Amino acid sequence: MPDITVLGFDWGRRRIGTAVGNSITRTATPLSTLRADRNAIKFDAIAALIRQWQPQQLVVGLPLHPDGASHDNTARARRFAHQLEGRFRLPVALVDERYTSVVAEDAGADDVDSAAAQLIVEQYLQQL
Repeated sequence: MPDITVLGFDWGRRRIGTAVGNSITRTATPLSTLRADRNAIKFDAIAALIRQWQPQQLVVGLPLHPDGASHDNTARARRFAHQLEGRFRLPVALVDERYTSVVAEDAGADDVDSAAAQLIVEQYLQQL
């Protein structure tokens, strides 16, 4: 498998956690949580992360109910993934994000959103 860099997102209406990982170590590192009222500001910050890390793959956490059913935020996260793909012309994978925030909180993460993004990226990398 070639070495690829993966940039991941824990999408939320108010905050987007970010993390970066690679396929060689199959581990990820939390980066930061983006907070902005306007989408343009969020996408500018994402563009800066893409320039910095030059990922070959983007990953977005897909929120689902515990039973796997979709809900309102599922559709919004899918829309965010489509926007990423359209704006940055990079492949985007969706990863089930159930319980990532709970696991991050239980681990005592200072920044739960970026820690959840780390778990999302690592889950993707383990599936490769």
